[in-house]
Amino acid sequence: MPTDLSNLSNDLAKATEQASAGIVAVQARPRIGTSGIVWRKNLILTSSEGIRFDEGIRVLLPNGNVTEARLRGRDPGTDLALLEADTGAIAPLEFTQTQVKAGQLVLAIGRTANTGPIASFGIVSGVAGEWKSWRGGKLDPFVRLDVSVYPASSGAAAVDATGALMGLVSTGLSRTSVLAVTRSTIDRVAQKLHDHGHVSRGFIGVAIQPVALPSDVKEKQKLDQDSGLIVLGIEPGGPGAGAGLSIGDVLLSGGGHTFTDPETLAGVLDGVSAGESLDFRVLRAGAVQQVKITIGERPRREK
Repeated sequence: MPTDLSNLSNDLAKATEQASAGIVAVQARPRIGTSGIVWRKNLILTSSEGIRFDEGIRVLLPNGNVTEARLRGRDPGTDLALLEADTGAIAPLEFTQTQVKAGQLVLAIGRTANTGPIASFGIVSGVAGEWKSWRGGKLDPFVRLDVSVYPASSGAAAVDATGALMGLVSTGLSRTSVLAVTRSTIDRVAQKLHDHGHVSRGFIGVAIQPVALPSDVKEKQKLDQDSGLIVLGIEPGGPGAGAGLSIGDVLLSGGGHTFTDPETLAGVLDGVSAGESLDFRVLRAGAVQQVKITIGERPRREK
């Protein structure tokens, strides 16, 4: 007679079977394969961490066919890479329509060339707001998974108990946690990879750190913030140097945001395209000045 446990087991097996119909195996690094999901017709999303060479990429489809894939673009900051391949009649995976919440059951479903679909089971252990990866990319929301992963699970699908897609499994964005790159981040980043081959992020070419503002300067300049970002270094020929920034200047605000930590400035720059100009409020020699900076493109780290 069926029990709750056997029903759950059958439901998880059904969810795995349903999702694996849109999951491929990717061979883009020596010896160890990774996984990917069919995002749109002839377009596959996988982990940027799993891409070790740009040519000769092979993809094993759910029907057993092997096809060549072309790298359309990659973004190490969000651990996303976009491949183009003939996916035939494979239907793209459908994203869940419900909000991802801590405590939800999750399956990490990938595919290997030798064993076919692989699955591991756990929960969503944490959900938070915007988060900046150590490689400079932005995840919004931040979703951490408590789930065992295998080498081939990089780029796998994180799905809910119904088989609907929560996001892409990432093992390369955190040194301590397995994360899921969810729909809002995928929609923002993957479209840029499709159109441009990379994600352009704003860059002003300065080294900064937070600094407390002296009380007498705050009072004299009528500043309503306790700290800013002091410029410790300037890249020669960079946007900051071209705008006349000097070591010792303190960045107070720009782009509608007050700068109290480096993450705030990085968030502003992420939303600005190279070539646009922003007005910054700068504290220099005890006086507040307006400095217009033409934003450059942050140098890319491909590997």
